[in-house]
This record gives sequence, C-alpha cells and structure tokens, in this order.
Amino acid sequence: MLQLYYAPMYGVRSMCFVLKRIALLITFLIFSTTAASAETSESTLSLSTALQRTLEQNPSLKVFQFRKEALVGSSFTANLKPAYEIGIEAENFAGSGETQAFDSAELTVSLSSVLELGDKRSARSGLVSSSRDVLDTQLQLESLELLAETTRRFIQIVAMQARAELAAEAVQLAGDTVSTVGGRATAGATPQAELRRAQAALAMAKLVHGSIQQRLQLSKVLLSELWGISAPEFSRVEGDLFRFGEDVAFETLYAGVSNNPAIRLFAAQERVNAAELRLAKTQSSSDISWSIGIRQIREVDDTALVAGLSVPLFSGWRNKGEVSRVIAQRNAISMERDASLHQLHTLLFNAYSSRQQAKLAVTQLNEAVIPALEEAVNQTRLGYQRGRFGYLEYITAAQELLESKRMLIESAAAVLLYGAEIEQMVADSVSIEQFMPASEKSGAEK
Repeated sequence: MLQLYYAPMYGVRSMCFVLKRIALLITFLIFSTTAASAETSESTLSLSTALQRTLEQNPSLKVFQFRKEALVGSSFTANLKPAYEIGIEAENFAGSGETQAFDSAELTVSLSSVLELGDKRSARSGLVSSSRDVLDTQLQLESLELLAETTRRFIQIVAMQARAELAAEAVQLAGDTVSTVGGRATAGATPQAELRRAQAALAMAKLVHGSIQQRLQLSKVLLSELWGISAPEFSRVEGDLFRFGEDVAFETLYAGVSNNPAIRLFAAQERVNAAELRLAKTQSSSDISWSIGIRQIREVDDTALVAGLSVPLFSGWRNKGEVSRVIAQRNAISMERDASLHQLHTLLFNAYSSRQQAKLAVTQLNEAVIPALEEAVNQTRLGYQRGRFGYLEYITAAQELLESKRMLIESAAAVLLYGAEIEQMVADSVSIEQFMPASEKSGAEK
C-alpha cells in the first residue's frame, strides 16, 4: 500500500531539478508493465500518478508551448538588420507649360536603408532572451502551484476516505446500540422512548455516512478536473494519513524561500528590465539614414549619382523620458520583491506554527484522549447492560469517542495540508518519493 508521507525537504533545490526527478519517475511509470500494477491503476490512484497526469494533461501548462513559439518569432524579428528600400522618384512632369507631358520628366532610382548605431540589434536580442527566462520561470511557478494543488486535493480525498470509514464505524456503533437498547426494552428494563432515540441515532448516522460518500465523490471530481477530465477514472486513492516525516527548523525552511519561483520571477523580471534599459539607452544613439541612386537628367541627356545622409537631432534628450521610465520600473520590481519576501515569511511562519499545533493535537488524541474514551465506552456499555448506567451516559461516551476520532482525522489532514503549503513556499515541490511505496522507489532508482 502506498504511504502518504509528508517530509519537508532540507536543502534548497531549484524547481528544474524537481521537475527532472518527476520526469524520471514518469518514465519509470510509463515503462512499468507488471500485471499487478496494471490491475491496481484501474481502480486505485497513487499520488505519483496524479502528479504525472497533472504535468501531462493540465490545460494551463499547454499554453506555455505557444508562448515559447511566439518568443521564437520575436527572436527572429529582433535579429533582423534594417530593411533595404528601393525608391523611384519622378520630377518635372504633368506641368502647365513645357513640362506638361512626360518627355521632360527626370527619374531617380535609389536604394536606401538605416545604419543602426549603439548596438541596437544586440539589445533587442537580449530583451527577447530575458523574456524567455521570465517565461521559463513562469512555467516553473505554474507547475509548482499545480503540483501543490494536486497534492492538496489528493490529501483531501485521503482524509475524506478516513471520514467515510469513521462514518461507517458510527453506523455500526449505532446499530449495536439499537440492539443493546432493544434487548433491554424487550426485557422491560428500559422505556421504549430510549429505543426510539437509538433508532433515530442510527438513521442519522446512515444519513451522515451517505453525505460523506457524496463529498468523497465530489473530491474525486475536483482532482480529475486538474487533468481536464470530468468523470473520475479511479475508485479510491492510496495514502497513509498519519505519516508526517521529520520536523525541520523554521530558519532552515525560510532559507529556501529565495528559491521559490515567485521570488526568482522578480530576478528574471529584473533581467528583462536591465535589457529594456539597455535598449532604451541605445535609442539615445541616433541612427543614420542613407540613400544612393541614379538620376536621369533630361536637359543634358545624361545620368548622375545621387546620395544622401540624414541624422535625427537631439535623440538623447528626447529619449530621457523612456530611460527614466525603465529605471523607475526597475526600482518598483525591487520593492515588490522585498514585499513578497516579507509576506512569504509571514505565511511560512503561520503554516509552520499551525502544522506544529496540528501535530501536537494528533499526538494528544492518539496517546491520551482516544484510549481513555475507548475504555470509557467499554465500561459504560457493560454498565448499561447491567443497569448501572443510563442510556444518556452510554450514548454520550460513544459520541465523545467518535468526535475525538473526527478531530484526529481533521488534525492529521491539517498537518499534511500545511506541509504541502510549506513545501510550495520553500520552492521544493511536493516530493514524489515520500508518497511512493518501497517497490516503486527501488524500481525508480534502478
């Protein structure tokens, strides 16, 4: 059985490395041909398979391929030299005297272009290259968010399966209570009203169980939507709700925040801004427009060369506004980066402390609360059967036990969900290995 296990990553690794490891796992899963695995995949879903499908089938990731193709076109355009132009000019025709016909017309055929100064072509190419870095970082960020969302929805299904099992246990307990109370009512040891209350409690337990089953089905649909599928193709997911991994110090976790694609995106944007600033400064260098051609002179029946140069004046002064705009934009990016780091620190600390509190609740419920309540239920059941306790004491003890088990499920799910948030914030995408069974791990390593 696949174990759902949260283990925060200790080092700072780039998103690219994480995606490479995912790709290796995907390759292993694709070429795994054992019959047992094939049978299991039809009805049971593992987290590794869910993550694989998200990377392969999520529509929002497919759009990046078209954006990359657009940048390829932009790169081709940016590397083009100024175009050559051919011009034909006619003079002295369609006048009112001797020039009213076309016989006196003078024709000039010229070739012209622009001589770029300031290394403008290289600046344009650098801007496109920096934009490609931004797109790659955006792809990593989108992939990280989708993997984290897949993990969260997967955990919700694992938790919902546990809630469904607890609801089934509640139905069983309510049924046993009806049998116990019914026996005492038949013997005249308890009023019929208590039997009716027990039967109502059984009906309510069945209603709750059905409601949870519906919510479980909805959770499966929400997970399948990440793959562009409306109907789930699995019946249940594999996962252990109570394996949390080792704790990591908050300082160690925060050290990984700088590797978050959301933060690295600011660095990529700063590189784009630097390229824009370089391009803006090149516009301060005036380009030289040139032309050369041949003119036919009708009066002397001769031809002559014509040439011309033109340079715009005050280009540097006119370009100061654009340079100032780009510099101001760079300063804004720097401030936004600092603000995002501060916000991530707050969010990380909140998730870290909430996870620690949830883990403490799981420990207390497992070690102190639930064992004591189980013993109380056994004692009150025997006491009720012997007439030492009333129906209220018996049913209250049973309800307290069920409620403590519900709290245990919610606390364990909270530990895993906060863990997924932490891993997303420290830019260490949810590790597939921690959800893999031992057989898959050894196979992938080979």
